[in-house]
Amino acid sequence: MGNKQSTDAARRSHAMDRLLAEIRACRLCEKHLPLGPRPVLQASTTSRLLIVSQAPGRKVHETGIPFNDPSGDRLRDWLGIDKPTFYDADRVAIVPMGFCFPGTSKGGDLPPRPECAPAWHPRLLPLLKQVRLTLLIGQYAQAGMLGVPRGTRLTDTVQGWREYLAYDRLPLPHPSPRNRLWLKRNPWFETELLPVLRERVTAALADTG
Repeated sequence: MGNKQSTDAARRSHAMDRLLAEIRACRLCEKHLPLGPRPVLQASTTSRLLIVSQAPGRKVHETGIPFNDPSGDRLRDWLGIDKPTFYDADRVAIVPMGFCFPGTSKGGDLPPRPECAPAWHPRLLPLLKQVRLTLLIGQYAQAGMLGVPRGTRLTDTVQGWREYLAYDRLPLPHPSPRNRLWLKRNPWFETELLPVLRERVTAALADTG
């Protein structure tokens, strides 16, 4: 039995490695990307925490490291974990709705490219069988993963976090510094949701090595 489990785990790990290499070589929407393609993600068949975000920003595109920016600093503070834990793919998977930087408009970064998630998520997410908690950051992740109807306010979705947490999913606002006003207007996020978030993240990662 042990040999079979070991063989199955090795097979899944090999499939994940091949898929990640394929994703990182993706050129599906190259003509729409002002800085060219550079898919940024991390995942392992042993990941226990899944973070579904929107799309990399310019700084992340430049470094190739997910959440390597002020948004990442705030997100790690929200989760109560340090950088070594956050960037350990064996523990934490980071899978955006769009893997490449989509460019900017006057209002900030453009939405994730629509080609990305339909092309890759159905192949990638089923390999994440050890995930215990999924965090959905921003309205695009929430729409894609929860089926939130178009036009629903992000505030309404995040306020319903208790309902989603029953299914081990937790909607969050984007940790961008631009959302300081939202955080100020919604103090319940810090007082009610964050303690539960940290507790659940700790539990999801507790028995990993």
